[in-house]
Amino acid sequence: MTTLVVAITGASGAGYGVRILELLAYRPDVEVHLILSKAGAVTVRHECGLSPSDLGKLATVHHRPGEIGASIASGSFPVDAMLVAPCSIKTLSAIAWSYTDDLVSRAADVCLKEGRPLLLMVRETPLHVGHLRAMTAAAEAGAIIAPPVPAFYPHPSTVDDIVDHTARRALARVGVTDLAPPAWEGNLNRAR
Repeated sequence: MTTLVVAITGASGAGYGVRILELLAYRPDVEVHLILSKAGAVTVRHECGLSPSDLGKLATVHHRPGEIGASIASGSFPVDAMLVAPCSIKTLSAIAWSYTDDLVSRAADVCLKEGRPLLLMVRETPLHVGHLRAMTAAAEAGAIIAPPVPAFYPHPSTVDDIVDHTARRALARVGVTDLAPPAWEGNLNRAR
């Protein structure tokens, strides 16, 4: 059994977290713990037209952001990886500087201290030096910084194609490799 934590915070790009949940939703071999921050709930409703209860149906366990005593707040609870999709700058900063005042930052901190994969889909642009320093600090602590930058080599035709590809890449990066998008096989139209 694989146990994953998926957190959705208030940055734009809630569809990435939703797609990750959809990809994992009906897999009996994956236990998904969802944390939806207060700002994340607002963003999911605005961008995706979904309520917290809609998302809760896609997870095995739905934790409240203030539930600091949740199972995933302890290093003794076995978790294989955590994804924060999207990751707001506020959440990035809390994780980078170990400011664990909610369950998202606490669960992330637990992953870092236990040496477990933590992937942060930081969704902000342009970036100032403070953002970059927070990303560096998080990366130095062991986080995977994975901004949801679209790939165009698979020739996406819709926004959903872009979101799906990025969500699958994120899952593959934390070890769910059977959901990875098709691998790049090189440019077959190279000039000779």
